[in-house]
Amino acid sequence: MIVLLDGVFNKEMNKLFQDNQAMDLSTPLVMGILNITPDSFFDGGKYSGIEAQIHRVEQMLTDGAAIIDIGAVSTRPGAEEVTEGMEMERLLPSLKAIRKQFPGCFISIDTFRPSVARAAIANGADMINDIYGGRFEHGMIETVASFNVPYILMHMKGTPATMQQNPAYRDVVTEVIYFFEQQLARCREAGLRQVLIDPGFGFGKTVEHNFAMLSRFDEFKSIGVPVVAGLSRKSMITRLLQISPDEAKNGTTVLNTIALIKGADMLRVHDVKEAVEAVRLVKMLS
Repeated sequence: MIVLLDGVFNKEMNKLFQDNQAMDLSTPLVMGILNITPDSFFDGGKYSGIEAQIHRVEQMLTDGAAIIDIGAVSTRPGAEEVTEGMEMERLLPSLKAIRKQFPGCFISIDTFRPSVARAAIANGADMINDIYGGRFEHGMIETVASFNVPYILMHMKGTPATMQQNPAYRDVVTEVIYFFEQQLARCREAGLRQVLIDPGFGFGKTVEHNFAMLSRFDEFKSIGVPVVAGLSRKSMITRLLQISPDEAKNGTTVLNTIALIKGADMLRVHDVKEAVEAVRLVKMLS
């Protein structure tokens, strides 16, 4: 069964699908991050070559990743703008090589441009992960709907260049939920029905906002679609503990575990093995 916007999400029954592939969401899934950018906040520049990317994907799949999320634009706070042409130039050769090497791999593309989404799907991508939640450029939601692929709708206040400049909310959880309700209505109108939501930890939120969202993470479940938690090595960990992203693996696992207990359906992570272990351990509580 598809994840439908017009019915309550039942994680015991629903599946995301593309062509003949299916992902069972009765157990939370792990999405492995592949940044092919030179300037991402944690692993920028590590996977700039095709050979390194192939090796990285192989390792994540071996560790238990159900999805590989490829990003060709850094979205760290203050990141420089990347043109559409540069994004395409980085992304498409990598996508083609990974699809050829791993034909059965479920591939997500981290992009906010309809043109890039269209080209990526045409070259084998199975899912679109949009940090702007359909707000960057007109037509993103309609483009994804036309291909009938799953779509991750994320919340961000502002843009990567401005999002951490004194973000303010009266009630961060209530306002993020309102955003999702508005955008999901657009998805429904466009005929896009395979939608997941991501509250956007670290995207236009203070450390306090992030922990408020994690504390009340179960409230996002009331919307009725699967919820993604992207907590991996983020500043809510590093600032609080006064450590670097390189030192934030343990903190990431702690927060991923909390998110799972509060109902996360997918973890987006740099460290796949640890996230898969967290899923297995938390699953034993149910």
